[in-house]
Amino acid sequence: MSAEETDLQPATNTNLPFGDALQRNIAVRRRIGSIWRRLLLLSLIVALTALGLLLYNIVDRAFGYVALEYRRPPTELLSNRPLEAVSQQDLIAIIQENVSRGRFRTLNRESPLEQRSKDEVYIVLLEEVARQRVVHSWSLTDSLLRRSLVAETMREDYPDATLEFRSWLSWAFLNTPMSSRPDFAGVRTAILGSLWMICLTILIAFPLGVGAAIYLEEYAGRNRLNRIIQTNINNLAGVPSIIYGMLGLSIFVRALNPITSGQIVGLDNDNGRTILAAALTMALLILPLIIINAQEAIRAVPISLRQASLALGATKWQTIWHHVLPVAFPGILTGNILAMSRAIGETAPLIVVGASTYIVTDPDGPFARFTALPILIYNWTSQPQEEFRKIAAAAIIVLLVMLLSLNSVAVILRNRFRRSL
Repeated sequence: MSAEETDLQPATNTNLPFGDALQRNIAVRRRIGSIWRRLLLLSLIVALTALGLLLYNIVDRAFGYVALEYRRPPTELLSNRPLEAVSQQDLIAIIQENVSRGRFRTLNRESPLEQRSKDEVYIVLLEEVARQRVVHSWSLTDSLLRRSLVAETMREDYPDATLEFRSWLSWAFLNTPMSSRPDFAGVRTAILGSLWMICLTILIAFPLGVGAAIYLEEYAGRNRLNRIIQTNINNLAGVPSIIYGMLGLSIFVRALNPITSGQIVGLDNDNGRTILAAALTMALLILPLIIINAQEAIRAVPISLRQASLALGATKWQTIWHHVLPVAFPGILTGNILAMSRAIGETAPLIVVGASTYIVTDPDGPFARFTALPILIYNWTSQPQEEFRKIAAAAIIVLLVMLLSLNSVAVILRNRFRRSL
């Protein structure tokens, strides 16, 4: 046997396959790899299918035909004139003539009719005088693909009703406060409440979280106390949100009532269930997420950058401020996006803290009572009427758009900081 042939032979004291056994071994490993690739692809397909079904279910409920009945048709109330030809004062006069004095005073007490827009006054006319009500509704699929079924149902069950294609997601839906009737309910109060809450939450949690992360990564020593703190921060990120709600109820709503109710600034309010209490609770909820993500971002900054800065005579803080934080900021913003997404979709802590399930006045400050979009969706989906599920689907679309918009702003800021490095 030549020296070259000897090199190609496997060592006799090993168990490695060779020859045909090696080829069979390679074929088996490739088959296993192919199976895993197909399983991973199947996982992706299942996830995309589930997401697609979810979006289809939401859109299918948010649009479709409705059957409307009136006690007095709007055309009769407007004397067959188009709405554009009727002034707001005429609409108010029609309402005043057809409702009781007490009801008219109540409507003005909620919000003066003179100060409302013409569209809002017309909606009041439809609700209070025309007594419009949805007697039946169809999904978008039925409306588009089963028109004969819709026509047959209208002919047999609702001969006096008017068929109308309705987008439950409309400008009126966005610009109208809550109502006990689904065809007149809107999400304006909930949108403002969610925006107030999320803005205050970020203002509170972001500086606290980043500050804590800087201290733990750059200043804190590797002693036992700091390891305990770090372990607890990691554990707090997995605590159920309802626990944070109970904590917020005990501390921010009850113990700190003079602060969260606004009494400390002279407001005549003894109820601590305000936007400020909710924002403090949500800040507590997302604080571990912000700290952990900020720590990871700071830890990823090369140590050589710090050493070079210190070698040139910069102080510790100058090194952190001018070199570490600018490099870590895109990663910090990414963690902030994830935390904000969790805060805006949470429902359980807000229920415990005391968000209102029915409120018609818009929040005007951090000490106001409020509701939020997740609370509204939860409340509407628990109602027995099908129409409430329709407007709940429309509210989910609003919540998704709001979430994507806020995330887009954060992503744009992150990319701008990344390009400036």
